[in-house]
Amino acid sequence: MVDVQGTVADGFEPVRDAFAENFARRGERGAAVAVYQGGRKVVDLWGGTRDADGAPGGEPWAAGTAQVVRSAGKGVAAAVPLLLHQRGLVDLDAPVGTYWPEFKAAGKERVLVRHLLSHRAGLPVLDTPLTPAQAVDGVSGPEALAAQAPAWEPGAAHGYHAQTYSWLLGELVLRVTGRTVGRWVAEEMAGPFGADLWIGLPEAEQARVGRIADVEPPADPATGGLRLRPKKAVSDAYRDPDSLTRRAFAAITPMADENDPAYRAAELPASAGIATADGLARFYASLLGDLDGTRRLFAPATLTLARTEESAGPDRVLVVGTRFGLGYMLHGPASPLLAPGSFGHPGRGGSLGFADPEAGISFGYVTNGMQKNVTADPRAQALVRAVGAALKG
Repeated sequence: MVDVQGTVADGFEPVRDAFAENFARRGERGAAVAVYQGGRKVVDLWGGTRDADGAPGGEPWAAGTAQVVRSAGKGVAAAVPLLLHQRGLVDLDAPVGTYWPEFKAAGKERVLVRHLLSHRAGLPVLDTPLTPAQAVDGVSGPEALAAQAPAWEPGAAHGYHAQTYSWLLGELVLRVTGRTVGRWVAEEMAGPFGADLWIGLPEAEQARVGRIADVEPPADPATGGLRLRPKKAVSDAYRDPDSLTRRAFAAITPMADENDPAYRAAELPASAGIATADGLARFYASLLGDLDGTRRLFAPATLTLARTEESAGPDRVLVVGTRFGLGYMLHGPASPLLAPGSFGHPGRGGSLGFADPEAGISFGYVTNGMQKNVTADPRAQALVRAVGAALKG
């Protein structure tokens, strides 16, 4: 039995029950979940060990433990170009080459800023994968993408830019602001709103971050004892070395050590975002407004942009049908959130952050046991369902 720490407000007890059940039935090793309602924290729970690969009885998860959240960092980084648009510094319908002239090469003159955010740019793979050292140097990724041709006509289809999103978004922000995306997040978003999240972990925060590990999901009695695995279509596509699916996730080869301090310090929002559960939830609460009496980040028009559907249907990388707004996954079968108006982003293996404006809910979940899923982790989904049950109750 895991000793669940933290608090829940009256009425949100179903979330604590689901969180405890994740350890008992769904293979959780160490995790935290936080929920805000109307800018007020109503759930703050944590439990297990901070290191997924540690021995039983290892150092316990603490209130401020952070973890690598992989693609959940995409949702954090997506706020940057939207806020730049809100401030009149970026035109979403302008060609990317307007801000990044070298990007115009090889038939990419018609790639728009909104195409980068909605995974319609046709650049989910690299013709030549980067080494881990090249991936974090801040130069090799943008140079490679500027030189290569798109895999499809930009804007004509969508496919998840699993790794290349880091360099596309990061270079755009750098060209417009003169600041890296990680520095912009720290100075304009995380710092002012007290959110413990980072795109590029400072050395002073390294000790707060636990170790992640890939873990096998347990047998689930609800499925007759079968292990929960990714959808067959996705797993079959991933096994094909020539597929867009496999090549998109293998843009960095060999795979980087995600527990390496150098990788954690790299500004890779597509794969190396780091956060506490409270940090993710506070970030999404800051988008909605009314957080601790501070100003909101998104104006109403920007909030509409974030969750207005830009891409929907068969995803050329993830194979299954996906839905995206500008930078955010939207509620749907591939990534169920709280309600049709919810927007956010999961991280491969488990983590999830999202907001639902109609319910005034912002949600953050982080874990160190990375299971075999891309968008709909069963532990995160159990917590989302419990939030919905609490609201109905």
